[in-house]
Amino acid sequence: MVGSALQRALAENGLRALQLVRAKEQAPTGKGIAAPAGRPQAVGFAVPGRFPWNPSARPPVSPPEVLEGFSAAIHLSGASVAGHRWTEAYKREITASRVQSTRALAEALAGLRHPPATLLVASATGIYGDRGDEPLDETSAAGAGFLADVCRQWEAAAQPAVDAGIRVVNLRFGIILGPGGALAQMAPIFRLGLGGPLGSGSQWMPWVSLIDVVRAILFALETPALAGPVNITGPAPVSNAAFTRSLARLLHRPAFLPAPAFALRLAFGQMANEALLAGARAYPAKLTNAGFEFTHRTVDSALAAALEACAALS
Repeated sequence: MVGSALQRALAENGLRALQLVRAKEQAPTGKGIAAPAGRPQAVGFAVPGRFPWNPSARPPVSPPEVLEGFSAAIHLSGASVAGHRWTEAYKREITASRVQSTRALAEALAGLRHPPATLLVASATGIYGDRGDEPLDETSAAGAGFLADVCRQWEAAAQPAVDAGIRVVNLRFGIILGPGGALAQMAPIFRLGLGGPLGSGSQWMPWVSLIDVVRAILFALETPALAGPVNITGPAPVSNAAFTRSLARLLHRPAFLPAPAFALRLAFGQMANEALLAGARAYPAKLTNAGFEFTHRTVDSALAAALEACAALS
């Protein structure tokens, strides 16, 4: 969802881009994939060019010179966290898909003669763990739990790029509201009138609209003062109960059927505790202090825009 929206935004801004893909058959056949060395252009891994990569290989991109001369890289990989029960095997996949790929890309970029000036790497507000009502910003310590540990490793995996003098921004995404992701799973249930809070509904949801996610990524590309962790969240997090009421109201449906915590734990195990019943009251302090202005400042506004986008695709 984020990658597709970012591709469109880069193209609309006239930014020349290269997308790294795992499928070898998607490799481009034409020229002009990479910018000439010494003449960087602002790009992310997006259309129009595509090139195969394998984060398990060394080097992950062959030949590495394909990456020479670009001014920026954006890394968004990671297996779904909420779409699968967390078996031990799947937890390894969640971790490896983030940590291994980030380290491989960071090392590849660090080894270039003309590395990019900037590397943006996805992360998540899950790094804070379940912190109750505690307000959290980028200066807050990491929390406890599997997701928090994954995020710590994920962000640390970009260190080779930092050591090479590349500006690294860790994009700590909240719950992204757009035509896909979490909303795609929730909306059909709410439309049937079967929605309700998860557990007590007191857990905080650091929502953010997809529109503002893409705008924040472009803003981070263009703002040299931003580095390290940056919360990509809306300015006003809400409780799960408040989020539920907002979504139900916009869909003109009731929302009085809570999903009991014990039932969620029975169905989803550890994932329920850390992804559904836990919360982070995270605020975008760095973005706000850097002058970023949100298109959607309330969850009502963000949900309305996301539902409109869903309707346009249906």
